Amino acid sequence: MSDTAGALSGLSAIAGRYDVVLSDVWGVVHNGVAAYPSAVEALVKFRQAGGRVVLITNAPRPSGPIIAMLDELGVPGDAYDSVVTSGDATRTMIARYSGKVIHHVGPPTADDALYEGLNVRRGTADEASAVVVTDLDTDDDTPDMYSDRIAHWRRRGLPLICANPDKVVEIGEQIVYCGGALADIYEELGGIVLMAGKPYAPIYNEALALAEKAVGHPVERSRILAIGDSVRTDAMGAADFGIDFLFITGSIHAGELDAFGEPDPEHIRNFVATTGARLAGFMPRLAW
Repeated sequence: MSDTAGALSGLSAIAGRYDVVLSDVWGVVHNGVAAYPSAVEALVKFRQAGGRVVLITNAPRPSGPIIAMLDELGVPGDAYDSVVTSGDATRTMIARYSGKVIHHVGPPTADDALYEGLNVRRGTADEASAVVVTDLDTDDDTPDMYSDRIAHWRRRGLPLICANPDKVVEIGEQIVYCGGALADIYEELGGIVLMAGKPYAPIYNEALALAEKAVGHPVERSRILAIGDSVRTDAMGAADFGIDFLFITGSIHAGELDAFGEPDPEHIRNFVATTGARLAGFMPRLAW
């Protein structure tokens, strides 16, 4: 943990240490309804100063639809160099079931792009060889509503491919459960869970490859900064990948950290320390 692992007024205070930023998207760059202008400004200015930005998100769809969503929410293309999603990494796992039936959990049509060209058919849990969870079926659902379904998957011994390891996400002022909440329950019951998104290595390896392509040469891990709002995925992923972490406290952890009130720096440092991440600093919202 660095000596400056305290409250920062903006990314500019530490930007000179890094060539690459791997930034989370939901909760850092936007809230599902609109972009955070200060975050967009920070990423644009980092790039203008010569840095490179790869957006790394646990969205359970390929990067194409996510880029279209960013456009709609007001995140311009000059705020980032590339986007890598959990959906991109998860497609490799789904491809192993070519010619077979998978049981899909999540919004029925929003995730169509996840399966394009993979030669799998969506069907019932009774006929499936695996379960693919993108999110809960609706934003109003809670994990306890899936107890019977989860028990059935477990009895059948189905592997669960979780396309979105996040447990919750911020949508406007609402906190909504994500696929990772179901994956946790399934794993606790002894089920097989497969994940490629944050905090797992496949998505970081892909992000690093994209970053080095943008930079034009290999990048030392010490010159890469992860930015995120989740201890469970972003901080843990940064720790496992061996890169520094800038914690955005004003999203899913805002209440417990009093992010917009009088946050206790020591409490925040201890909160992140459980993951082993090297904390570069924290702020409620990403800003320059």
